[in-house]
Parts: sequence; structure tokens; C-alpha cells
Amino acid sequence: MWDRGLVDTLDLLLHPVRVRIVHAFSGGRTRTTSDLCASLPDIPKTTLYRHVGLLAEAGLLEVVGEQRVHGAVERHYHLRRERATIDADAAASMSLEDHRHGFTAAMAALHAEFNAYLDRDHADPTADSVGYRQIPLWLNQEELADLIREVRSVIASRIDNTPAPDRRLHLLSPILFPIEEPPQQD
Repeated sequence: MWDRGLVDTLDLLLHPVRVRIVHAFSGGRTRTTSDLCASLPDIPKTTLYRHVGLLAEAGLLEVVGEQRVHGAVERHYHLRRERATIDADAAASMSLEDHRHGFTAAMAALHAEFNAYLDRDHADPTADSVGYRQIPLWLNQEELADLIREVRSVIASRIDNTPAPDRRLHLLSPILFPIEEPPQQD
């Protein structure tokens, strides 16, 4: 059993399979492991069950209901979003190696999600407005802060959207980092 006082949220969240499980709960959805297996078919069931167990033991997933299905107890889980976040303080305490590990986990999860999308029978990147552009921008610190604030505002205005008949779940993965050394000041 996890000692919740010692749980390292970074270790829990910086894993590609667990990142995908967290994504699957977006929009406040309640899901069973069977639901997750159906929506993440490329992940072996035993692996998925193990990672759900880790997230539940650590309190990132909470059981909100149980029912008997074919003689077994099926649990319904809900993501505790406040626990499944790496906040600014935690990010600031991360080492460069932690950031390297986190970026690798995020890219691995993104790659797996994109492959799962392309493997669907009716995948249509053009019709689905799929995009993966990279846009270098020249920004000073104030412009960068403004850009981040504006992007966060746009995302925040939609982050609590819930599933609806006319909505599809989309994965938005903003990635931002400097690509050149700062100019030398004389």
C-alpha cells in the first residue's frame, strides 16, 4: 500500500501509460477498467490494471461505485484532478533529469495516442483538423508571459467541458521551450 505522505506524484505521472490513463478520464468522466481497456486497446490488460491500481492506491483515482459483473466486483473510478497535476511549485523543484524524463513520458504517450488514432478504421487527419505544426516565435520575457497567459485562458475556458453527443475528445499538447541560447549582453 502506498504511504500517501511519501507518494511521489512526479514518478506516478511521468509514465506514458499512466499519462494516457489520466487523459482517458478527462471531462470528469467516470470509467471502469473495462472501459479503459476498450478505449486503450494497444495497452495489454494486465499492464492497464496494474497502472490503474497504482493510481488508485496513490489517491489519484478514487472509487466512486462498485457493481458485480459476472461474479467479480467492477469498480467505477473518477480522476481526482487536483492530485493528478504537477503544479508550478512541483515543476520548479524538478531536476533537469526529471524534466527530461517528463518530456520523454509525454512524447511517448503522445506518440501512442496518435498511433491509436491512426489505427482506427475511419481515421481522417484532414477532416479531423489534426495538426502538429511547430512555430518558432521571437519573444521577450513579457511577451512570453502574455502568450502563456492567453493560451491558458483559452484552454481554461474549455477544460471543464463534459462529454456530449456533439463533442469528441481531442488531445491538445502545448509544448514550449527556447530553441536558442539567449544573446550575450556586453
